[in-house]
Amino acid sequence: MVQLNAVGQLIKHGRRTSKSFIQELELGLGLEMVWIPAGTFLMGALPDETGHSPDEEPQHSVTIDSLWMGKFLVTQAQWEAIANLPQISLELEKSPAYFKGADHPVEQISWFEAIEFCARLTVKTNQLYRLPSEAEWEYACRAGTLTPFHFGTLLSSKVATCNDSATRGKTQRLWQHTTPVGSFGIANAFGLYDMHGNVYEWCADHWHVNYYGAPVNGSAWITDGDATRRVIRGGSWNHVPANCRAAFRAPDDPEDGHDDLGFRLVCSELKEEL
Repeated sequence: MVQLNAVGQLIKHGRRTSKSFIQELELGLGLEMVWIPAGTFLMGALPDETGHSPDEEPQHSVTIDSLWMGKFLVTQAQWEAIANLPQISLELEKSPAYFKGADHPVEQISWFEAIEFCARLTVKTNQLYRLPSEAEWEYACRAGTLTPFHFGTLLSSKVATCNDSATRGKTQRLWQHTTPVGSFGIANAFGLYDMHGNVYEWCADHWHVNYYGAPVNGSAWITDGDATRRVIRGGSWNHVPANCRAAFRAPDDPEDGHDDLGFRLVCSELKEEL
């Protein structure tokens, strides 16, 4: 069930304004989805960006269709609600996270488990839920910006759950674990939280070592690459700010789950009959 009172209304996020709806998972527990408008952006990073890697080249123009994206990372409470639903292809552990907390992001999730979560949620709601393509993820993260982070050129542990101990000249990390989603109260212009740090986020794409031949329509790139690995985005509590940049991308084994790896949902089309 979708709470219709939220659909189509303007939800204000400081200077930001966006549409959102809440997908009910169980009584008293929902999943808030934010409207991401269609647009065109430059994907990737220029060679002079601090932390730049060759796999972020070449910077290229991509056009994204409108979609709904999770305002927050999927939490442990949301995961458990869906993990309790009937199995479709894969059994799901009810409480897989290492760092426990109902409002903390779920982690130690493999790519295949994230796909199973999407499938169960799709059946439950009659809405198509999936992982974002990495182009959709970067577009949503940037929210119209060109800087390494959606709020500027620098990132610190005061505004994101990351490991900036080296840049602060400290040996002790401020964060040695995940934090509740949205803890810092900082959303980007689309109204999305925790796009930098906390946990890495699975994307739908196979791994490619650069962007030569990449789709320019925002679709997931699942041809001509390494099908044994999937793309992760966004950085984590365990990694340096350079790994939390909007352009940063890395490969991971889809069967692996780490204590710094979770996911965020996309709903491509909200059906009229709810």
